[in-house]
Amino acid sequence: MKSNESSEDYLETILILSEKLPVVRSVDIASELGFKKSSVSVAMKNLREKEQINVTKEGYIYLTDEGKKIAEMIYERHKFLTKWLVALGVDEEIASEDACRIEHVISKESFAALKENVKNCSNHSM
Repeated sequence: MKSNESSEDYLETILILSEKLPVVRSVDIASELGFKKSSVSVAMKNLREKEQINVTKEGYIYLTDEGKKIAEMIYERHKFLTKWLVALGVDEEIASEDACRIEHVISKESFAALKENVKNCSNHSM
């Protein structure tokens, strides 16, 4: 997994967990992703250095404004692409896995065009 892709996955996971849990800790991220806590700790250090997360002395992890912006962009892409692939007849689990790969490499321009096309197709079918 590329470093940027990995960082984006961690930020997306923190965002999703923050919607479900009162606080997010490294152990929660490790559990959610199926990674070792030591791997997550290294990733959190890198995200802290990039100023995309803050970690309290209690070990609670919070997204910075920059981290949240990235996480929300990736999560929007993930949800949209999964829904789109499922609508095309792809199994939901496969669609989600493929969306996870596509969300990191699709350009802003292509994603915007795809969203616009789907919106236009939806409007015409009604």
